[in-house]
Amino acid sequence: MPILSVVVPCYNEERTLVACIDKVLAIKDEKLTLEIIIVDDCSSDNSLVLAKELERKYPEVRVVAHISNTGKGAALRTGFKNATGQFIAIQDADLEYDPIDLKRLIRPLVKDRADVVIGSRFLSYGEHRVLYFWHYLGNAFLTLLSNIFTDLNLTDIESCYKVFRKDIIDRIEIEENRFGFEPEIIAKIAHIGVRIYEIGISYHGRTYADGKKISARDGFRAIYCIFHYNASKALLPLQFIIYLAIEGIASLVNITLFFLLLHAGIAHILSAGCAFLFDAIVNYVLCILFLFRHKARWNSTLEILWYSMVVLVSVGIVASITKILAVTGAPAWLSTATATVVGLVVNFAGRRYLVFPERRERFTCN
Repeated sequence: MPILSVVVPCYNEERTLVACIDKVLAIKDEKLTLEIIIVDDCSSDNSLVLAKELERKYPEVRVVAHISNTGKGAALRTGFKNATGQFIAIQDADLEYDPIDLKRLIRPLVKDRADVVIGSRFLSYGEHRVLYFWHYLGNAFLTLLSNIFTDLNLTDIESCYKVFRKDIIDRIEIEENRFGFEPEIIAKIAHIGVRIYEIGISYHGRTYADGKKISARDGFRAIYCIFHYNASKALLPLQFIIYLAIEGIASLVNITLFFLLLHAGIAHILSAGCAFLFDAIVNYVLCILFLFRHKARWNSTLEILWYSMVVLVSVGIVASITKILAVTGAPAWLSTATATVVGLVVNFAGRRYLVFPERRERFTCN
């Protein structure tokens, strides 16, 4: 009989926790064994007390308590580590999602057709409470942006309902502590090449008055996560486009700082040097945040040394091309444009293959 471990992250859900666990227990039958792991994320209400009562009442329930509030992603990380079933599902304690849908979500896993199954609120199935238009629009945008990077055709990356084979989730390092978990896990399962299915689910959304916790801050974090966990494995043309945006921002910082220093009475050469150095630092930081993986293969010292070398070589190449074209009588605009394009390509290639090299990892299904 398959064992389904249901991880329930819980923070201040005393109003719905007991009903949620009762509904999860109701899906147990002669063909499915349950293990329910409630991870209380340092609730300030009676959630932990209720969870402990449920643990004493039901042998299927185990409770793990955080000593400080660290977020949904951190709670899931704890739950995954404590799960022992062949399959692992996520169930929010707020009852926006109906546990009866888990029985359908687990079928492709039991039949060995899928390694991960995602429940979509936007595929036609079951009851759906009508709520916030702007939330829907934001979700659609995040899903589209994620799909561009992962080359998946998902409809709902922010869905709570995700069911995994245990050996899949065990080999993925969860880094996000809050709601950034959703785009992070989609990125990581996409890039190891597992079999992903999507199934429509019902949805009983709640309002902020009912206790909904996600905010605009989490939306911006999701955008960051989509870039951060996907870009280093994206197609080269897409990586180059992102790099052009980073270079544009760094160049704008360079020009702004240069004129500010000149206005402050700093010598021209010193102003240019300081602005160039700050440009390189900004470029490096943005590459780490949005494009490449920090310390992908090197330690920090070697990474910085490689980066410095690429910057110096690029400057030398740009200067040489400009000088050569000027000597041959080429117009100034052509010399500058040609040198700039070559410099951008050299900078990108140097960062991609020397500073932040990364091996692609593929997963072979059993």
